[in-house]
Amino acid sequence: MTDLHSLVLESFHAEQGARFGPFAGYRMPIQYPLGVKGEHIHTRDAVGLFDVSHMGQLLIEGAGATKALERLVPASLQDMTRGQIRYSQLTLDNGGILDDLMLTRWDHESWRLVVNGACKFEDIRHLKTYLPAEVTIRYLDNYSLIAVQGPKARRILSELIPDARTLVFMRSLQTTWNDCDIVLSCCGYTGEDGYEISIAKQFVHELADALTDLAETTWVGLGARNSLRLETGLCLYGNDLTTDTTPIEADLLWSIQKRRRIDGGFLGAKIILKQITDGVSRKRVGIKPKDGKTPLREHTVLKNIAGDLVGEITSGGFGPTRRGPVAMGYVSQYLSALGTELVAEVRGKPLSCTVCDPIFIQQRYVRNLSC
Repeated sequence: MTDLHSLVLESFHAEQGARFGPFAGYRMPIQYPLGVKGEHIHTRDAVGLFDVSHMGQLLIEGAGATKALERLVPASLQDMTRGQIRYSQLTLDNGGILDDLMLTRWDHESWRLVVNGACKFEDIRHLKTYLPAEVTIRYLDNYSLIAVQGPKARRILSELIPDARTLVFMRSLQTTWNDCDIVLSCCGYTGEDGYEISIAKQFVHELADALTDLAETTWVGLGARNSLRLETGLCLYGNDLTTDTTPIEADLLWSIQKRRRIDGGFLGAKIILKQITDGVSRKRVGIKPKDGKTPLREHTVLKNIAGDLVGEITSGGFGPTRRGPVAMGYVSQYLSALGTELVAEVRGKPLSCTVCDPIFIQQRYVRNLSC
């Protein structure tokens, strides 16, 4: 692990009892003394704290930045308002996905991007290749990113940051905490209400201490982060999304707004728009074993009743809230209907399973303040 990067808060996490492991080139907290299951359940019931500073935070700005960036993602950016966030993908000529990301319109020609930690340097190279010279790219490597997630996150974080109370899902703003400038975004990757806080590295230890001192918060590692996102049907880049997977195959059509489905104008649009019209040969689905107890892990082979290879699990494990196995993967389109019977090959033995909705636990985002 000597070649791994360390988070600014590594010693802090060690004091919290974290167990570390390699991820995306970093030495990351995998779990804390509460354990993966305990951390998962605590986040579903109260508030989980996540250090996701390995993610890439980018600032893109300059004349023509909006139109130029729109040529690289299938999301509609020109109609977005200041502070609005959208989920999208950096697509390639083959329709595949270089990375998935969050884009925030910061100003008329200014955009904040949050990209995956394992992809960020390749993403930067890709952006520099395709964006015009007058559009600048800043990698905000002097900032940390802390996620605060759970059904009580809104009430509890508001004690520290009053603006959290009224900020709704997929909106972002600049505010202050303890006289420090921060960017507060209402989003996250657990399926729960919550926030991400971007803060300069020199102040993140103070913020971590303050969050730890709040009632009903606990630190959560990558183990529970994975099971939380999997239960709510959220994709993991490198598993469920790859350079050989299109947004349509991944069942992400919802992230492509109507204008882009008609006009295209982004990398891979010819292939992606054809798939919208003509369909795809495979599709991402949820998979559940009929015995209700055997986890289906990544790379588990899926067959039809006749024994023909028809797909593969891309993410799978145990869902503590579901109290059973949860998995997603890709299967042939003609076998993607809910309830279709398949056979998984587990340790060389056949296991009956069925196609289901990949959202095993309902997402609970706060989209308006009446929620």
